[in-house]
Amino acid sequence: MADCYAQDIHGPFETHDFGDFDLEDGGKIRALKLAYATFGTLSPRKDNAILFPTWYSGTSKSIELAYVGPGRALDPEKYFIVLVNQIGNGLSSSPHNTPIPFNGPRFPYVRIGDDVRAQHRLVTEKFGIEKLELVLGASMGAQQTCEWAVRFPAAVQRAAPIAGLSKVTPHNRLLVETFIEAISSDPAFDGGCYADPQAVQRGLRRHARLFAATGFTPSLFNTAGWKKLGFSSADDFVIGFVENHFLGQDPGNLIFQLSKWKAGDVGRNTAGDLKAALARITAKTCVIAIEEDGFFSLKDIAFEQAFIPNSTLQRVSSQWGHLALFGIDPLYNERVDTLLKKLLAS
Repeated sequence: MADCYAQDIHGPFETHDFGDFDLEDGGKIRALKLAYATFGTLSPRKDNAILFPTWYSGTSKSIELAYVGPGRALDPEKYFIVLVNQIGNGLSSSPHNTPIPFNGPRFPYVRIGDDVRAQHRLVTEKFGIEKLELVLGASMGAQQTCEWAVRFPAAVQRAAPIAGLSKVTPHNRLLVETFIEAISSDPAFDGGCYADPQAVQRGLRRHARLFAATGFTPSLFNTAGWKKLGFSSADDFVIGFVENHFLGQDPGNLIFQLSKWKAGDVGRNTAGDLKAALARITAKTCVIAIEEDGFFSLKDIAFEQAFIPNSTLQRVSSQWGHLALFGIDPLYNERVDTLLKKLLAS
């Protein structure tokens, strides 16, 4: 399983060691490591830095392939771009790569706020960056983006949460619970004490199919939009693209990330008051919603955006639904690049 998270697949990336890291809900991660990749050169004034945390099941390589490149909004010739892997994604400290006895199901409980506190230490301690030109992220990355803007407003000049919410809704929480149960109901999962992650493939395949059915739009399947990627049938697409994405990953890592996702709530910074939390944001914010998103609805995103000062709501349409964020839709890529370039120029 270690090969799935290796440098030759997801690299190049580096790691920063924090030593023991205290967690918001108590406990600690011993010898916490955050994996990250950088592109471009940090300016002498350290005023050209962009931070992009990972989404669920994604890595810094996923983001690089989808969003970073010459001529793109995230252009390494202009900006110093830090792609940081959230805790538990397999590259940073995770249930599968932590030494006994704190590995697997004994890995401590982590919140989105813990991720963001660690990321803040990374950019300030490792790079000496006090203010980020832009913090952005998609899906779970959007959760982290909002947490950044609420928790460290002076450090975030611009923010762009894409296809995500600062607080999960009851519907979204239910959806995430079905993803968890799809994996954990596999007898081979054994409460997280499996000896061989590959043995949990029934649960991983079931999870992948649920993910595909809700993450893509009905239109993509009904019009055979998957043919653009070279697949021969809808089943060929789901197996070759979605199941393939998840089968190599550690099931405990996935459930760990999903547990963070379903507990996401920036209102924890203001005694549960979501409006008060979002009112703390001082960054110029471009909230980007995918109109056909089956995970985070346009209506729910618009509801939150209304409470963010100095923000705009921008809509993007894609037959690929929520999973357009993987960078597989050229029109989505072009539209998001345009919005990000405009935000960075403001």
